Amino acid sequence: MNRRTMILVLGMAAFTVMADNWVVSPILPAIASGIGVPVARAGLLISAYMIPFGAAQLVFGPLADRFGKREIITLTMVLFTVGTALTAIGTSLFYLGVYRLITGIFAASVIPVSIALIGDLVPMPERQAAIGVFLGMAFLGQGLSMAIGGSIAYFLSWRGVFLTYALLSTGVTVLLFVVGRQVPPGRNPGSEFLKPYWRLLTGRSGRTYLIALIEGIFILGQFSYLGGFIEHAFHLNNLWIGMIMTVFGAAAIVGSRGSGRLAQRIGRQKVMLLGFGLTVAASAAFWAFGSVLAVFVVGVGVLGLGNMLAHSTILTMGTEFAASARGAATSLVAFCFMGGGGIGTAIGSRIVGTWGYPTLFLGFGIGLVFLVVLTRVLMSHLENEPPAA
Repeated sequence: MNRRTMILVLGMAAFTVMADNWVVSPILPAIASGIGVPVARAGLLISAYMIPFGAAQLVFGPLADRFGKREIITLTMVLFTVGTALTAIGTSLFYLGVYRLITGIFAASVIPVSIALIGDLVPMPERQAAIGVFLGMAFLGQGLSMAIGGSIAYFLSWRGVFLTYALLSTGVTVLLFVVGRQVPPGRNPGSEFLKPYWRLLTGRSGRTYLIALIEGIFILGQFSYLGGFIEHAFHLNNLWIGMIMTVFGAAAIVGSRGSGRLAQRIGRQKVMLLGFGLTVAASAAFWAFGSVLAVFVVGVGVLGLGNMLAHSTILTMGTEFAASARGAATSLVAFCFMGGGGIGTAIGSRIVGTWGYPTLFLGFGIGLVFLVVLTRVLMSHLENEPPAA
């Protein structure tokens, strides 16, 4: 089996899921107008997706350990495709909410279970680089989401957005069936459901999950409002917002290609500190010079690069915590990261609404400084370990 081909197919699945994940926000007014409801009510579609998306992360990890990672990813991509296609033909807020809920549930498995599968397939010397490539494709999907959704909605309709994603997902699912047949079965019928999470959280690995949670709060929480800031500060349309946000995904891919080699050379803790340090620099640039478009665009790239260096390291570590429960271990990282993002987005909403964007960038930048210090303290044991090899 060609591991590189399988990683690329998994990356395409992640690209599709992450693009779908973020696409409703820029086209929400068009959806609301199309089904005849206020935008505020249509906003429930975002919650209908995100809540089950976060909660289901913890379900699919143990299921993948027990029944096979490739099998679970393929099945959930089939059902994700169905949910996305149904959304394209939804006629009311109720039905659209049900279809987005279905989509969110089955989208939840793709990233954590794919990373666990990469952990099974790729030896440690190559693993962080492989995870980095996978995550780079995922974040590129997130970054391109607004541009793709905005342009399709502008030239066709909001229904065309979901139809396009359903067709893309169909192609990826076919590739999973074809390429995935060569993946050896990795079932563990005796795997447990809840106990692995308790062991992971109460052992030394628990500190890594704490870092992932705080990382999600201050990085994803900040990322959620970059599009709003672009519109507020530069008065650009959704297409241009998406193009600028794509810089985040492009920089993430750059970081993905070097994170593994860098970890081998200087060690994991230093890579994490470098990554989080770059996110501090990006936040400082947003706060001090965010009104300068060129500086802001560079800051978006620096944020994506720093996030990838740190997060790919954390996920690689997650693949080592429990070989027999690797799906649970990586799902817990994803749950903490995305859950932190939800918390950070909620906090950011209050900050932006009350004090404005500069206060958000300053406050979250200070939070990231705290994360650097915490990483230096909690991950000190990595300094004494040999670099990943």
